[in-house]
Amino acid sequence: MEQRYHNSQKEVKEMNTAELREQFLVDELMVKGEIKFTYSHYDRVIVGGAVPTSGKLSLENFPMLRAEYFLERREMGVINVGGNGKIEVDGNTYEVNKKDCLYIGRGSKNISFSSASADEPALFYILSTPAHKEYDTKLMKESDATPVTLGAAETSNHRTIYKYIFADGLQSCQLVMGLTILNTGSVWNTMPAHVHDRRMEAYFYFDLADDQTIFHFMGEPQETRHITIHNNEAVISPPWSIHSGCGTSNYSFIWGMGGENQDYGDMDPVKITDLK
Repeated sequence: MEQRYHNSQKEVKEMNTAELREQFLVDELMVKGEIKFTYSHYDRVIVGGAVPTSGKLSLENFPMLRAEYFLERREMGVINVGGNGKIEVDGNTYEVNKKDCLYIGRGSKNISFSSASADEPALFYILSTPAHKEYDTKLMKESDATPVTLGAAETSNHRTIYKYIFADGLQSCQLVMGLTILNTGSVWNTMPAHVHDRRMEAYFYFDLADDQTIFHFMGEPQETRHITIHNNEAVISPPWSIHSGCGTSNYSFIWGMGGENQDYGDMDPVKITDLK
């Protein structure tokens, strides 16, 4: 498990391209036959990926967590962005296919991931936050996520938002999680941009062609920076930073938050004309 520490606005303002990528980009997340994790000190969020092939991958504990097992004091959300798969949690099996989400509650001990086919493995994107209370482990299928359509083709941001783990969906302590799909011809996400000082956020970009890229914008609204991101890569967004992207083609992304509240509308919008 890799660790990433806090960076202040002043530090980020002075970073070059390599330094920005080292601090905020989470690449090599989906590796066949492995589970990969990055521990961020922003709200103690853990970003991970699991790609089981011919056998099961079991969730192991890490000494740095100072816990008896991974979810002793944590909760977890998992969204599959690959082939059909299954997740076993303490003897219960859940079929988690593409764009399905499984919430796994605090106190769950024995967790494993598997794919229906080694040739088309599941790609499980994982987000974990600290938790102070147990909530039931539950599955939400893509068809049950109550999609909301926003934006327009004229502004190149016609998109559909699927909310999974939030106040009116799968219950959690503090984790919020969902995904957004951009229509063909639309390339902008989360524009107009916003910040939310009470929650950090992580983005995971997927369903992007291998020969295309995304420019993810971060930083203070008047001191923006960008990181170039490719398919199946994630980016860590500090609470004081905007988090918006523009691709060379349409794509999808998973958004997830951890912090002080679960209010989806708790954000401070930034006018497009005020960005610098």
